[in-house]
Amino acid sequence: MTATQGDLASLSRYIFRAPQWYASVAFSLLIAAVTGIAAFDSRFLLEDVWQGVFFVGVPTLAASVLTPWVDRRLDGQLTPNRASLLALFCELVTVGLLTLAAVVVAVSGLVPSVPDLGQQFVFDVLLVALASVFAIRLFVAMAVSGHALRWAILPASIQTLAGALLLFVYSGTMTYLTFGGPLARSYLSRPDRAPEALSAIAPSDFLLLAFMCVFYAVATWLFLVVIDQPWKRSLGVSVLEFIRGFIGHIAEGTRELEDFFEQLGEEAVVPVTVLSFRRVADDGSPGEEKARIVLPMIHPGPMGEIGGGNLPQRVAASTEGLGFPPHATAGHDFNLVTEREVDTLIEAADRAAERIEYAERATESHHVQQGELGLLAQAFGDDALLVASYAPQFADDVDYAVGLSAGAEARAGGLREAMVVDAHNSNDGLEGEDLGHVTPGSERSFDMLGAARTAGIALSDAPRQRLRLGVAWERTEWTPADGIGPLGVRVAVVEAGQQRTAYVLVDGNNMEPGLRGRLVEALGEYVDAAEVMTTDTHIVNTVEADNQVGAAIDHDELEAVVLDLAARAVADCEPVVAGMASERATVTVFGNDRTETLASHANAMISMGGALAAAFVIGVTAVSALVFFLT
Repeated sequence: MTATQGDLASLSRYIFRAPQWYASVAFSLLIAAVTGIAAFDSRFLLEDVWQGVFFVGVPTLAASVLTPWVDRRLDGQLTPNRASLLALFCELVTVGLLTLAAVVVAVSGLVPSVPDLGQQFVFDVLLVALASVFAIRLFVAMAVSGHALRWAILPASIQTLAGALLLFVYSGTMTYLTFGGPLARSYLSRPDRAPEALSAIAPSDFLLLAFMCVFYAVATWLFLVVIDQPWKRSLGVSVLEFIRGFIGHIAEGTRELEDFFEQLGEEAVVPVTVLSFRRVADDGSPGEEKARIVLPMIHPGPMGEIGGGNLPQRVAASTEGLGFPPHATAGHDFNLVTEREVDTLIEAADRAAERIEYAERATESHHVQQGELGLLAQAFGDDALLVASYAPQFADDVDYAVGLSAGAEARAGGLREAMVVDAHNSNDGLEGEDLGHVTPGSERSFDMLGAARTAGIALSDAPRQRLRLGVAWERTEWTPADGIGPLGVRVAVVEAGQQRTAYVLVDGNNMEPGLRGRLVEALGEYVDAAEVMTTDTHIVNTVEADNQVGAAIDHDELEAVVLDLAARAVADCEPVVAGMASERATVTVFGNDRTETLASHANAMISMGGALAAAFVIGVTAVSALVFFLT
């Protein structure tokens, strides 16, 4: 993940799950009651409370109830929870503006040099508040529900219309009009049941409100068009679709974001490599599968369970034996666009497993050091597992092309198949320009290619020993918020001759600096060689872009878990046979440079959108003030 991508993912911390609709409604009525006490001056306190609930709370309640009903019939996305929260926010906007207006009027009456603005100023601000509520709801209806302007007006206008209707009925505006008989006047004109101050409202105020709503609607539409143009020109998609999917995923857990990503994706062919360990049957043939390492060359992103974010868990759940899904050599350009694509990878892994040729012997593990890269390599028959780590230096993803070339270099050294794993086990977060990506042409990429060739030659000539395997797994009590996914910690101990090698897999996204070295050193109590890997699962990154293993959990506790599992795996060792095979799968991924382009556009929209929104608000406010001055 680059710094730009990290900035995009970190925006999720500002998005929260919408509270239940009844909680929002209850809070809005409470605010309305408190507003009534502050705004009205009746003989009885309960009468003030009732007037506040009626004049402030009823429009909010109407919007909470009617908005999702109307929006759903237009194929929108506003749930009752979202609609109630939106109505509550608009109520707070109204109350805030009226409170500000009341303070300004009070100050104007105390300062001799300032003209007394009077009650009319408060009513003018009320009209601005009702028009602003309409603009806010219009923006949400277009951005979240995806309605065109002409349809978005319907759900957007409910709260403003409800407020305006109450003002019309209880201000006595009907008395200025000539139409309607006694029955209509009985229901549409009730000034005697309302605060006396409302009698100052005239029919011209409603015409002014209508004009302002039209003006605010045009301004909202223009703002959305301006921020949307760069996305449509560069990516061919609308930013509104991204906003809708991003909010829906974080706040409601929907799959709308996958629909957006699917429009961006492009087809890619990726290898899926399987290393299977089977117990030895009584007749000496391969028996029940004990463990399986599955490595699709896909990145488990972009976040949460969107796309391939939960790829490790899905892969592990599909295996007959204990599943080990380490991180492949692929970056965010190889994120799957939808979770459906994971099924294609699992099917490819099953096909590969069916044609594996098993061997009874394996080499001892070899450690190759080249530059900053340390490579732990071990052959099983004529196939090899290569685990690359740049620890104690900092590194993030290895580019797809680099990993593919490293596998070719290992095979050129004399191996039949090579599974190249990115241990992904030492990083210092998202700070700085250089996040340790291993890209084609970099010094680190040539270190990996050279180490893979050296390992291939060494393993081809190394003697094969009788093979034994032991495994252990602990789900742990940690959660994704702690940086640990549902696979917990898994350990496989490979015994070849007199040597034991431990492969530790933690279901997390990279590791805090120094933690990997500490764990490898502690494992020396049980094994001769070891490497610690992470799955790079992105379900731990729903709220925090940087949530590495060891950032939230105690290192001593993790070490205790790993050592306990290592001891259990050693005790579990038994004769096995092993083999490896690869298949290719055609899937839809983000594509070259798409992730960076998307992240850059989103970050630019956030940084510039705020300033642009402020400019629009200032401009609209200035025009509103001019309109009131002229009328």
